[in-house]
Amino acid sequence: MVGTSTGSARFSDALRESAGEQWGRVVEHKFTKELASGTIERDVLKRYLIQDHRFLDSFVVLLGALISKARCLQDRVPACQFAAVITGAENTYFERCFQELGCADVERRIAIPNAACTTGFIDLMRDVASNGSLGEILSVLVVCEWTYLCWGEAVSSTTNRDEFITYEWVDLHSGPAFRSVVDYLRGLLDKEGSLIEEDEREKCKKRFLAAVQLEEEFFDNAYAS
Repeated sequence: MVGTSTGSARFSDALRESAGEQWGRVVEHKFTKELASGTIERDVLKRYLIQDHRFLDSFVVLLGALISKARCLQDRVPACQFAAVITGAENTYFERCFQELGCADVERRIAIPNAACTTGFIDLMRDVASNGSLGEILSVLVVCEWTYLCWGEAVSSTTNRDEFITYEWVDLHSGPAFRSVVDYLRGLLDKEGSLIEEDEREKCKKRFLAAVQLEEEFFDNAYAS
């Protein structure tokens, strides 16, 4: 049984707790520490960014599904504003990094195959966007953004600021603006948890745990040869 925000625990907290130690492995992954310290190998960062950029479009589709299925205008507006950040500042960061890392040629990047976890994320986002409930949509979005806030906030104060390719990724995932996005998404998920039946909460849990699994696999894949 998954808790709801009507009791002592928030629904989003209950979902996070259901991930157990895997949540900690994601938010404390060596990738995040090496990125912040500036010691990450460029090939590792390049591999990560190329794959991460692959599901940017699917992430925007998932945000669009949230905007479409949200219960009122007040619940839609922050998602619209966040979509502008994803397609603006974040997408621009990718383009600048590709130039800096010597992989700006789009055709050459396209020739690099998707990692299994990349395909898994794309499939999850597209399936939830097309077939999932509002709670399921939020469950995946909360994992994607909350895990990044957790590691971003943990390393932000000690981040090396010599190269934009490392510190700007931390900046994009820490601070008051990004924290407000995560608070908004968690708030909507908590609200859904209080409105839906137990079988729907279990579906949310399934999507949440699938996304946590993919997050860990995605960080690990950056180190694959």
